[in-house]
This record gives sequence, C-alpha cells and structure tokens, in this order.
Amino acid sequence: MSANINHFNILRQPVVTEKSYAATGAANQYTFRVDREATKTQVKAAIEAIFEVQVDRVQVINMPSKPKRRGANTGTRSGYRKAVVRLAEGQTLETVEEA
Repeated sequence: MSANINHFNILRQPVVTEKSYAATGAANQYTFRVDREATKTQVKAAIEAIFEVQVDRVQVINMPSKPKRRGANTGTRSGYRKAVVRLAEGQTLETVEEA
C-alpha cells in the first residue's frame, strides 16, 4: 500500500455471521473483511478514523479458499483476509449493530 492510504480501501465490509454477531455483545468485538495487504496498524488507524472510536486490539486472519461444486463443475471460492477488532470499554459501532 502507498503512503497515501484511503481508509475506506482498507475496510471492505463487515462480516455478519452468528459467531461474529455474538462477539459483538459479549466481547465488544467487530469483524471486517479487509484488504489482502492491510496490516494491523492500518486496520486500527482506519477504524479509529472512520468510526471515531478507540481500538484496543486487532487480530488479522487469512481465510483460505474453499472448494465448491455445482453439479459436474468444480471450482474454488476465493479466500480473503478478515480482521477482528476489539474496542475500548464503553465504545460501540452503531452502524455495524444496525446491519
């Protein structure tokens, strides 16, 4: 990534699954799909700049591609990179909770 970083290019979309939704309330954690080359510090800076909250911790995970088939056709669903972001005590992301 270049020195001129656009924070909206780092965060792709929130991950909305049962597991990520449960972590939202219990552990104050939010999960996002992020750019494949984004680092923890870039994700932290993007969250703090876009949502104006204090980030306590960031974990980044590379999700592998999955094999898929439809009838006789086989292929793979591409892998992606996701980040689990823990916010400081008492802070939330309202836009993610409404989704």
